[in-house]
Amino acid sequence: MKKNIFSLSICSAIIATAFVTPAHADEAALLQKIEKLAAELDAIKAELAATKQKTDSVAKNQQQLSTSVAENTAAISSVTAATTGSAVAMAEQASKSGSQTVISSYGEVNYTRPRQSNSQAQTDVARAVIGITHRFDEKTKMVAEFEWEHAVTSKDDKGESEVEQLYVEHEIRPGLSGKAGLFLMPVGLLNTNHEPTAYYGVKRNFVETAIIPSTWREAGFGLSGTHDNGISWDAGLTTGFDINKWDATSTDGSTSPLGSIHQEGQLAKSRDLSMHAALNWRGVPGLLLGGSAFTGKAGQGAPNSVANDARVTLWDMHARYNPGKLDVSALYTRGTITGVAALNQTFAGQVTPVPSSFYGWYTQAAYQVWKTDSYSLTPFLRYEQFNTAQSYTAMPQGLGLAPAADQKVTTMGANFRIGEGVVLKADYQKFQQDSNQDRYNLGVGYSF
Repeated sequence: MKKNIFSLSICSAIIATAFVTPAHADEAALLQKIEKLAAELDAIKAELAATKQKTDSVAKNQQQLSTSVAENTAAISSVTAATTGSAVAMAEQASKSGSQTVISSYGEVNYTRPRQSNSQAQTDVARAVIGITHRFDEKTKMVAEFEWEHAVTSKDDKGESEVEQLYVEHEIRPGLSGKAGLFLMPVGLLNTNHEPTAYYGVKRNFVETAIIPSTWREAGFGLSGTHDNGISWDAGLTTGFDINKWDATSTDGSTSPLGSIHQEGQLAKSRDLSMHAALNWRGVPGLLLGGSAFTGKAGQGAPNSVANDARVTLWDMHARYNPGKLDVSALYTRGTITGVAALNQTFAGQVTPVPSSFYGWYTQAAYQVWKTDSYSLTPFLRYEQFNTAQSYTAMPQGLGLAPAADQKVTTMGANFRIGEGVVLKADYQKFQQDSNQDRYNLGVGYSF
């Protein structure tokens, strides 16, 4: 705009100069110059008019934008006020009552097809769990989980209905809590983090189901502590196992030695109690190092029992490193059952005597190859080796028992996550000892 005004001033000066030109100047040349200057003046006026029109348009648009912003701001303020008022009201109500209840759940449905036998393919509603956490105040809460397995529960069906957890926890002081009731044992990587969104593969790994009987819970008392240096610990006194539940005519003991004598809080015999302790360190971002131990007598003072001195001991060491897209983990666990030599003599000739030792280990690696706001894809590879009957106690001559062979399984597959609470899974499992068990698995799981 300033440039145009300056140009107009120059033209005016030139015109004025032209009119005061001496009379002896050529009249035709003067008229030609005047006409040229008039044409330039008209062009400048047109440019000024166009500039004014643009300026008026911008001002109008700015006015409309200001009006729109004001209207939207008013609307947002109204909604915010209403929402805030509702939230404040809810907070005030929760504060007055001093309580809060949260509902949670997880579940999974799986499909399995053996590689060499399509006729044995099956689909199973593996589990559905409903959880309730009620906080009485800022320091005291109740936790309960109710689980249904294999869809249907009745006398003639394989389904189960059970209380997976039921305990009360109280914060004694910052960093120290105590609990009482039925709770999960702080063992391994899977037992306390067993939702389908928390592990790789359609089914839980063999080591933490056959050797560590996940999900393993006991009734009793426990203490938990956390420290600023990344160390956390658990310790407690609980119920234990009942060796009198061992069925030598069944293969349950060879599938999971401790799973076959686990009492699960069901009228649990408590003559002999057990102790447990766990220690974990998370001092480096993404790194977890830890271990646990559990021990207790399992005879339970049964009348006329030859195994009242039986003792169960299980320990594990584990590590996990998950700095970002990479997720690697490893675990080793070993269990023993002592004081069962006399009991095994009564099982002579049966298919499943009581082992004196059993063990397992695995290593696993996963890498997130793709991620958006709503989806992620993480392939993984796991190798595990385990033996549910590595050794037996000494037996009289002629009654000696041969240890079982190590089982070796390789699992490869991928987890496809949808948002934060849903996962689709696919994997293939290769059994080194018996290729007839090789299988494809598909699954869907959720957790919230």
